[in-house]
Amino acid sequence: MAGERAKLVVQNRSILGSAESRRLRRQGLIPGVLYGREEPVAIAIPERDLRAALTGTSGTNAVLDVVVASGKAHASVLKEYQLDRVRGTITHVDLQEVRLDQPIHATVSLHLTGESVGAKEGGVLTQTLTEINVEALPMEVPAAVEFDVSGLHLGESAHLSQVALPEGVTLLDDGETSFASVTLPSREEEPEAEAAEGAEGEAAEGEPAAEAAGDAGAEDEAAGE
Repeated sequence: MAGERAKLVVQNRSILGSAESRRLRRQGLIPGVLYGREEPVAIAIPERDLRAALTGTSGTNAVLDVVVASGKAHASVLKEYQLDRVRGTITHVDLQEVRLDQPIHATVSLHLTGESVGAKEGGVLTQTLTEINVEALPMEVPAAVEFDVSGLHLGESAHLSQVALPEGVTLLDDGETSFASVTLPSREEEPEAEAAEGAEGEAAEGEPAAEAAGDAGAEDEAAGE
């Protein structure tokens, strides 16, 4: 869904460095930088507010109205972010101020829907691209686009030129790029040597039993005599 806006009231960050960043995170604030039309501004954002803004219907492509030190709102978008390798939480963000009347470049998630005909025939559906690059006005960038793979047969591939984009959204990637295909499943064949070894093992296991049966029969005949 495009057109969602979220307000973020942030603080100026005058002290820089890793020690200060750790202190801010302990207080529930995420260090970041707002890149505007003038000089970049170091900021600190409430982690809860940032998480709420980026998990709405527009996801990470939401337009953020960033208010610095009770001043005017700066229409911005998420430019880049860093995650904690262990916890997976956001540790730093870069925001980019934008003009709502000028198109921007954005990365959009690509989701597959439906069940392909090829999969019903025994094939395996593989998705090789999960994101695409597009150009659109900030308020028109979708959170994600979908492609229905129901008509994809065994041995066929889907290309980016087949993806229907919302009005006003332009694909920046090569339209001939394949992003999904249905292929035959790979077959795992047992090595012949292993099969031969298994046959020899079974024969070897059967021999002592036959000998034992023969010995038992001889003992019975001796007893009968």
